[in-house]
Amino acid sequence: MRVELNPELDNFRAEISDWIAANRPPELVGLTDWYAPLMAGSDRRSLDTAEAHTAYRTWEERMLGAGLICPQWPNEVGGRGLGAVEMAIFHEELHRAGVPRITRGMGEALVGPSIIIHGSPEQQAWFLPRIIAGSDRYCQGFSEPGRGSDLAGVETIGVIDGDEIVITGQKVWTSGATRANMIFVLCRTNAGAPKHRGLSYVLVPMIDNQVEIRPIRQLSGKSAFCEEFLDGARAPLFNVIGGIDNGWRVAMTTLGNERGGRATVAHLSYERELWDLVETARKNGRDDDPLIRQRLAWAYSQVQLMRFSGLRMLAGLLKQKEPGPEA
Repeated sequence: MRVELNPELDNFRAEISDWIAANRPPELVGLTDWYAPLMAGSDRRSLDTAEAHTAYRTWEERMLGAGLICPQWPNEVGGRGLGAVEMAIFHEELHRAGVPRITRGMGEALVGPSIIIHGSPEQQAWFLPRIIAGSDRYCQGFSEPGRGSDLAGVETIGVIDGDEIVITGQKVWTSGATRANMIFVLCRTNAGAPKHRGLSYVLVPMIDNQVEIRPIRQLSGKSAFCEEFLDGARAPLFNVIGGIDNGWRVAMTTLGNERGGRATVAHLSYERELWDLVETARKNGRDDDPLIRQRLAWAYSQVQLMRFSGLRMLAGLLKQKEPGPEA
């Protein structure tokens, strides 16, 4: 899919395409399949090895210098102020060139937007550059055992101690905890308030801070998820975003950014995977098998559903509408 838009956006596409062509290290493309669908529990070794290569580091430095890390953030906090449609074009051109987008994970997609909206100028000036530089890598401390989707029912406790907050409790189903050095935690700081109102949103250091990380073994044998035990973990009150007992509003901002960020281009990896599968069927003389053809047709239809759902979302974004369930 190639999104055809107005001349201004076509010029943006040409600019981004030219920049990628001029700046991508030649060996970067062949290091790994940067856009292979990565499921929970997938083997990351190939990706981790590629990300440790000097070509990847060079690419990271060039993207950082061009303001293309966290480019959807406002200019005043270190981004380029790219809108949703420009981000879709950006993803398309990176995908077309076979090079990765350098992302900062949950720090970029979830924590950053929450700090931009709810953080003080001082918090923005401290935390956002650290996310862009990759110094702080976040995981999410929301879910708890036995609570399911009842986010407002969290039992992790935060107690004010001078100019610090001390956090005790357990979090679970945490993606990427072993690669993070920060966790954004929703904790209860006012037991007497209604459950939605007595919560605080805290950015907690994970290294040498009474935080035990236990990987959860999955059926695949991998451990993409973890659980964390916070036994008196400390963070400065400066790390409370949105103020004490006001964490629900911040958490809702985080959750609003959790889905849909790449929905307009999510189909691209699966589309390529589909045609690789079709070619495999041809090479093995199975492309005339009625059952194989039926299954391939089903897979094709699923990819097209993803594509058109993304186009519908893109059309809504062009009209300044917030993403709905399709995200």
